[in-house]
Amino acid sequence: MNFVTPIRKGSHPLLQIFLLCVYWAAGAVICTLLGFIVVAMVYGTSIFGEFGSIMNGDPKFITALKIIQISSSIGMFILPPIVLAYTEGQKPDTFYGFKKPTFLPFVLVFAIMVVSMPVMEWVAVLNQKMVLPEFLKGLENWMKMKEQEAMKMTIQLITVRSNWDFVVNLMMIAVLPAIGEELFFRAGLQGSLQKMLGNHHVAIWSAAIIFSAIHVQFYGFIPRMLLGAGFGYLYYYSGSIWYAMLAHFINNAYAVCAAFYMQKHHMPLDKADEPIGFPWYGYLISAIITIALFKFFKDSATRERKLG
Repeated sequence: MNFVTPIRKGSHPLLQIFLLCVYWAAGAVICTLLGFIVVAMVYGTSIFGEFGSIMNGDPKFITALKIIQISSSIGMFILPPIVLAYTEGQKPDTFYGFKKPTFLPFVLVFAIMVVSMPVMEWVAVLNQKMVLPEFLKGLENWMKMKEQEAMKMTIQLITVRSNWDFVVNLMMIAVLPAIGEELFFRAGLQGSLQKMLGNHHVAIWSAAIIFSAIHVQFYGFIPRMLLGAGFGYLYYYSGSIWYAMLAHFINNAYAVCAAFYMQKHHMPLDKADEPIGFPWYGYLISAIITIALFKFFKDSATRERKLG
């Protein structure tokens, strides 16, 4: 069955990927600098003497870190694909596929994200048990150290000190990544890879691997790769980036809301990654229903695209 390639004709796809990377680097530098300028306006220039403390997640400077995180996220993931679309002489909504979502696929995306939680937990537990060969022990220790640093930083970012913190966290961790990372990795990178390689499966999984690798969290690599692939298939089947954005938002917003709930009930945030623990058949049922829902989404989206 043939699906319409989401990204439209224009420059050679390899050039599009190159431009996307150039815009990513430029956006990272420019918007991170803008973030530091905003921080200086809020705290004064003396705060730059505490640069190390800011970037290490010191609670005293967590607001400054969030400002930098938000500005760099916009620069690295939201602006590059938008600029690429205009470079190709088209508006982003037509270049990437912002077709208005409809009710049934919208509900199916929500159902997929909820039902897949047990099987994704199982995959995450397996990934966390990863052990490298003895001759790679130094690499394994480094990976564990990076994982601990990432966990420490995450805990500082999701700690809620007021209701306003919760709103900011939802924007920073759920809304912006859902928009930016789906625009960048699915609409931009995956779309160009699909044109270049001529195989949507290879394009989807290649973009998913890069999406997971760029987070530099080795003990969560496989579940994040599977999430990226899932988002990629939602985009490919529907031709609309909105469904992938919705799925990404649900995944990240759940983590933000779970952290908020834990803090309200005085539960330590370092326990957030601990598995709930389902019986083996719970994981199996979750996997079967998730696959069935994807098939249902594919059929529903295909019918709508034929009618539309």
